[in-house]
Amino acid sequence: MSDAPITRPPLPPFTLETAIEKVRLAEDGWNSRDAARVALAYTVDTQWRNRTEFADNRDEARAFLERKWRKELDYRLIKELWAYDGNRIAVRYAYEWHDDSGNWFRSYGNENWEFAADGLMQRRFACINDMPIAESERKYHWPLGRRPDDHPGLSELGL
Repeated sequence: MSDAPITRPPLPPFTLETAIEKVRLAEDGWNSRDAARVALAYTVDTQWRNRTEFADNRDEARAFLERKWRKELDYRLIKELWAYDGNRIAVRYAYEWHDDSGNWFRSYGNENWEFAADGLMQRRFACINDMPIAESERKYHWPLGRRPDDHPGLSELGL
């Protein structure tokens, strides 16, 4: 994986419009489930806290994502802007997935993000809760990959 410097617009300081765009770009990336590509959105020395796991660099973040998407099958995510200021964004999100035994879950979370001047995320702190659901309770039915523009967001779904 290249550590060559890149710029990842939109860049801080964020406006309402650019914060919303940054959140959607992050959602799109994670819905790709391409750990190598997603990891490029983070600084080389990124710091993460995700549940009980910590990552202290991009390679550890990529390895985390690879493990995550091997476990969380048919992963579909929706993120929503909660707040923003300067180079920081707070989001809430929910995603649906199933394990290798076919048990479905909806995972709810909040993240706090801090960005470097080049638009790469340098800090990511996530708190997440998993709720078992029946397959009939699923709300995310789009084909794997990017959520369609006309699919409801979290607020519209009552989540």
